[in-house]
Amino acid sequence: MSLKLSDWLNSINSNKNDLSENISEYSPFIINKCMSGYIDTLMQSNEMNRYHFLDKDIQYQYYLYGVRKKKRFSPWLKSIRSDRISIIKEYYNYSDRKAKIVSEILSDSNIESIKKILYKGGSTTIHKELSSSF
Repeated sequence: MSLKLSDWLNSINSNKNDLSENISEYSPFIINKCMSGYIDTLMQSNEMNRYHFLDKDIQYQYYLYGVRKKKRFSPWLKSIRSDRISIIKEYYNYSDRKAKIVSEILSDSNIESIKKILYKGGSTTIHKELSSSF
């Protein structure tokens, strides 16, 4: 029987069913990431990150018996994309990490100058010019 991420999280958070017989499918990194999204389980997640070298079964049992039974819903943590970062990436051909560093250095006027340089125009402008010339 193949278990999904939601099965493991429901086991830890709400129904408290022990799924130890399928421990080979348990992913400590993903579970730690999910559990760090809740304010009341953040410290347990931090402890499991500190002791990442422990067996999967020990980490699962720690969550199963150490976390109170409660319905927990949290959105998946994603990085936020900004126009500022994407402009810097396109202009300098940088990675996300480098663009974030450069973003802190550049002023708003620098970003506006780069936007003007990168501006490619739109298709409606071309159509208007073509139709007026005929």
